[in-house]
Amino acid sequence: MSSTALEKPINLLLKRTMDIMVSIFVILLILSWLLPILAIFIKLSSKGPVFFIQQRSGRNNIPFPCVKLRSMYTNVLAHKQQAVDNDPRVTPAGKFIRHYSLDELPQFFNVLAGHMSVVGPRPHMLFHTESYSQQVDTYMSRLNVKPGITGLSQVMGYRGEIKNRAMIANRVRLDLFYIKKWSPCLDLALILKTGRLLVFGDNSKSTQK
Repeated sequence: MSSTALEKPINLLLKRTMDIMVSIFVILLILSWLLPILAIFIKLSSKGPVFFIQQRSGRNNIPFPCVKLRSMYTNVLAHKQQAVDNDPRVTPAGKFIRHYSLDELPQFFNVLAGHMSVVGPRPHMLFHTESYSQQVDTYMSRLNVKPGITGLSQVMGYRGEIKNRAMIANRVRLDLFYIKKWSPCLDLALILKTGRLLVFGDNSKSTQK
């Protein structure tokens, strides 16, 4: 892969500064009151912990503990099998949480810790990283940057279950386009677009592919 803007130290510093500012803003002004409400909602809906922590592939394929709000009943397939449409493992609270992508909100703590960026390729389970890298030759290039809470492929509708090679190939194509064309303005545009999806919901999880 050719040289990209995110390989320049000044741009990495700028992106990290933006990540810290955005994550602190969200944690203090939104998560401080929203997480307790969602925690009660989750606990009333099903037995189990509020948070679901899973090892995901980070920058340079280094695993990190990705934090999510638990949206499924406790199950043995959680670390290998993606959620599918009408998945019986999803709790009543989980259906609402997943529709509005609220399960991803704790990842702002991952951003603050330096595991993730606000914007970047979505982190996949270790099992899927191994599988997808065998299906798409350029897959591992998306791991040259920190994974993100949101990204270009997500706002373009590529979310949810991956059923075939074409789906993951399209996501990788958009992820690599983002890395190549990165700029602060692009990150800001994707953050604003994601905010709109959070407010109005995201039906693309079941309609795109």
